[in-house]
Amino acid sequence: MQAITVRQYAKGDFPGIMELWEATALSRPERGDDEAAVERSIELGGMMLIMCGGDTGREIIGTSWMTFDGRRIHLHHFGITPAYQGKGLSGILLNESLKFVKEKGFQVKLEVHRSNNIAIQLYKKAGFEYLGDYDIYIIRDIQSIEI
Repeated sequence: MQAITVRQYAKGDFPGIMELWEATALSRPERGDDEAAVERSIELGGMMLIMCGGDTGREIIGTSWMTFDGRRIHLHHFGITPAYQGKGLSGILLNESLKFVKEKGFQVKLEVHRSNNIAIQLYKKAGFEYLGDYDIYIIRDIQSIEI
C-alpha cells in the first residue's frame, strides 16, 4: 500500500469525493450534498478532511466532513472507500477529525445507522456515547412545507 495522507479539502476534490460517497452510500441527491454545500460549510467554520492513497498517493480514499453550527460540530460523511476498509484507516481519519474538534473547542455529534456495528465500535472507542433518548426527523423537500 502506498503512503496514506490526510489533508484539508482543496478546490477540485469534489469529483473524487462524490465517487467515494457513491461507493459507500454516504450520499444521495435528495441530501443536497454538492460542492457548494461543502465549500459553504467550510466558510462557516467547518472542515472537510480528505484521506489520500492508492497507486498515485492522490486517490481520495476517505472523507470526514465536519460542519459547525455555532454550538456543535457535526461529523458527516465519514467513510473509507470499500477497497481500503478493514485496514485501520478509519482510526487514523477519526483521530485527525477529533484534532479539529478539540482545536475548535466545541462538542461533536454524529449520526450512525444502528446496523453499522463496525462504525459504532470505532466511535465508542473514541469516546462517543449513545444518547438514546430521541429519534431524528428531517424535511428534505422544503417545497413541501405548507405554511
